[in-house]
Amino acid sequence: MMVLGGMQALLGVALVTNSVAVATSIWGDGDASTPCCTTPGGDHAGMVVFVGLLVLGVSAWGVTTALKFPTRQRILRVSALAYGWTALPFSWAFFQVIPLLGFAWLVPAILAIVRPNQPESRAWFNHRPL
Repeated sequence: MMVLGGMQALLGVALVTNSVAVATSIWGDGDASTPCCTTPGGDHAGMVVFVGLLVLGVSAWGVTTALKFPTRQRILRVSALAYGWTALPFSWAFFQVIPLLGFAWLVPAILAIVRPNQPESRAWFNHRPL
């Protein structure tokens, strides 16, 4: 979860700091009919910043959950499972853009889902069946 959270933090910072460049690469430079001093990249930069802040928030969720594991609270196991399921769809989206990033994202996302559900993890959190 720390690796996945770190990757998300790097991506979030890159989106926030390079929002106009990312928006221009997605929406293009525009055409001659656009008014002076406005570009589609500049118009959509706020959306890229919003997505970057959202990714940073999810990253903080994952890192905080991983750092609190030694407290052995039961809700942390549920938080880890939810975090893994939240991170999994991002791997498909990143695979569409950069296949290597999609695979690098997929492995920790699957581990974040599988590891908290294993018997030794349940024993760590003193899980009792309902």
